[in-house]
Amino acid sequence: MSMEEVNDKKENQRENLEELNEETEGSRTIQPWTKQITVRGVIVSILIGTIYSVIAMKLNLTTGMVPHFNVSAALLAFIFIRTWTKVVQKAGFIPKPFTRQENTMIQTCAVACYSIAVGGGFASYLLGLNRKTYELSGVDTEGNAAYAVKEPGFGWMTAFLFLVCFVGLFVLIPLRKVMIVDLKLTYPSGLATGVLINGFHSQGNKSAKKQVRGFLKYFSASFLWGFFQWFFSGKDGCGFQQFPTFGLQAWKQTFYFDFSLTYVGAGMICSHLVNLSLLFGAVLSYGLMWPLINRLKGDWFSEDLQESSMKSLYGYKVFVSVALILGDGLYNFIKIMCFTLFNIHGRLRNKNRNTADEDDQKKTAEDLKENEVFIRETIPMWIGLVGYIVFSIISIIVIPIMFPQLKWYYVVVAYILAPSLAFCNAYGAGLTDMNMAYNYGKVALFVLAALTGKENGVVAGLAGCGLIKSVVSVACILMQDFKTAHYTLTSPRAMFVSQAIGTAIGCVTAPLSFFLFYKAFDVGNPYGEFKAPYALIYRNMAILSVQGFSALPQHCLQLCYGFFAFAVAVNLVRDFSPHKIGKWMPLPMAMAVPFLVGAYFAIDMCLGTLVVFVWQKLNRKEADLIVPAVASGLIRGEGLWILPASILALAKINPPICMKFLPS
Repeated sequence: MSMEEVNDKKENQRENLEELNEETEGSRTIQPWTKQITVRGVIVSILIGTIYSVIAMKLNLTTGMVPHFNVSAALLAFIFIRTWTKVVQKAGFIPKPFTRQENTMIQTCAVACYSIAVGGGFASYLLGLNRKTYELSGVDTEGNAAYAVKEPGFGWMTAFLFLVCFVGLFVLIPLRKVMIVDLKLTYPSGLATGVLINGFHSQGNKSAKKQVRGFLKYFSASFLWGFFQWFFSGKDGCGFQQFPTFGLQAWKQTFYFDFSLTYVGAGMICSHLVNLSLLFGAVLSYGLMWPLINRLKGDWFSEDLQESSMKSLYGYKVFVSVALILGDGLYNFIKIMCFTLFNIHGRLRNKNRNTADEDDQKKTAEDLKENEVFIRETIPMWIGLVGYIVFSIISIIVIPIMFPQLKWYYVVVAYILAPSLAFCNAYGAGLTDMNMAYNYGKVALFVLAALTGKENGVVAGLAGCGLIKSVVSVACILMQDFKTAHYTLTSPRAMFVSQAIGTAIGCVTAPLSFFLFYKAFDVGNPYGEFKAPYALIYRNMAILSVQGFSALPQHCLQLCYGFFAFAVAVNLVRDFSPHKIGKWMPLPMAMAVPFLVGAYFAIDMCLGTLVVFVWQKLNRKEADLIVPAVASGLIRGEGLWILPASILALAKINPPICMKFLPS
C-alpha cells in the first residue's frame, strides 16, 4: 500500500504541475510567435505528414475515400513530443516545455502536408490525363482525343502543385480577422481540433497514457498483420485480400472481407451514416443492378466488347457514379451558396442595430483573450496581396506552358474569380463544415472543357479543375486552421508559417508518395487493387462536357437521370423532413464510390463502425477517449508496411506463397 500511495502522490504532483503550466499558457505571457515554431516540431510535422501522405495516397488510389486525419495528427503530435521530452529527460537534459501552441503548429503543418496527397489530383484530374485512363475511356470515343494525354512526371507535377497551392495560401489572408473574429464563423472541424488539443494539455497523464498505450498496441498489431499477409500474396488475386468470406458467389460480386485494417480504422473515424451509405450503395449496385444489367449483355450492349469498354457494363458503372456525385454536389453547392448569401444578407441588415455592445457583454474573459491574441499577432495585408499577385503572374506564364490546351486568358479569368470563390467556400465551410472545393473544381471542369471544344477540351477541363479546386481548398483549410489557432491561443503568424512549411513539404512528398505506388504497382487497373476510380470519372466528365450524351452506352442516360434525381431527392428529404426521418437518408456521394469500386471496402468500414457502436454502448466515455488512438494505430501500422512492401515490389522480390480459393 505504501508504494501505491507514493505512486499516487507522484501522479498528483505531475498533474498539478501540468495544471500550473496550463495556467501559464492561458495567461498574458504567451510565447512570441517565433518561439511557437520549434525545430523538433518541424521534424515531427515532416514525419507525421510524410507517413500520412503515403497512407492517404493508398486510400486515394484504391477507393478514393479518405477520412479526415486532423484529430489523429493532433494526437500523434502529442504522443511524439511527449515521448521526445521523456527521452531527453532520461538523457539528463532539461527539455523545452511542450505547449498547446506547439501542438497546434505541428498538427497544422502535418495536415497541410498530407492534404496535398489527398486533394492534389493524383487519383483524379491529374491521373486522368495519363494514357491508361485514355484507353479505359475508349480510344474510339468521340471527344477522347489520342493527343489529350500527359503522362505523370515528378517535375511538372511538383511545379504545378507549388503554383496552385501557394496561390490559395495567400488569397484570404486579408479577410482573416473578418471571418474569425467579426463574423464569428465556427468552422466545426477547426474548433473540434482546438478543443481536442486543449484537452490533451489539461486532462492529465493518466488519460494520455491510455491513449499512447492504445495507439502503440494497435499500431504494432496492424504493422505485423500487414507483414504476415504479404507472404500469401504471391500473384494477382492471391492472399487474404481475396478471402471469400461469404462464399465464392458473393466473392465474384466483390462481397467479402479483405482483412484491411486500414479501412477498419477508417470506418472507426468516419460517421455511422457514411459507412452505412457505402454499404447501401454496394448492395444496390453489385448486389442488384450490375448482375441484372450483365444479364442483358447482347441486348443493351454487345457481347463482343471488352469488360473495360465504356460501351459495356463498365460504362454504366462509371456514368451512374458520375450522376450520383453530380446530383449530390450540385444540390449541396446551391444549398451552401444560398445559405451563405442569406446569412450575409441577415448580417448586413442587422449591422446598424445596436448589437455590438450586447455581443461584447456576452463574451467571456476567455473569448476576449482569444480575440486579443488573434488580433495582436496580425499578418500584414501586403503579404497576402503581394503573395497572391506574384504567384498568380507566375502561374499565368507557366501553366499554359505545362498545358498548352489551357490558354493563358482562361488562367487570368480563373485567378480573377478565385478570391470570390475562395471566400464563398470558406464562408460556407465556416457555417456547415463542408469544404465544397471539389464541386467548384467540377464546375470549372465543365465550363472550361465546353468552352475549349473537342480538340483541347479534355486537357483544359482537367487542368482548370485542378487550378480552381486547389486554390479554393487550400484557402479553406487555412481558415479552419486559423480557427484552431484562435481557440488554442496560437499566433496566426506561427500558424501561417506552419501552413506554408507543410504545403511546401507536401508539394514534394505527395508526388514522391504517388510514384512510390505508380512505379511499384499497376495503378489504374480496374480489376486490380489500385483502381484509382476517380481518374476515370473525371476524364469522362470532361468527355461528357465536350461530346454530350452520345458518349453514354444504351439506356445509360435514363439511369443517370434517375440517379441524379435520387441524389437530389434524398438531400431534400434529409434537409426538410423531421429529424427522425432525415437522419436515415443515405449520402449519395458516399454511395457512388462502391458503384464503381466494389463492396469489399464498405464491409471493412462497416466492421469499424460496428466496433465503435458496440464500444460506445458498453463504455461511451472510454470509447470517446480511446477510439481515435486505436483507429490511428490501425491506419498507421498497415500504412507504414506499405513502404517496405513497395521497396520489395520495386526490387522484384515477390511473396513466396499464393493463397487462392477455387470451387471444388
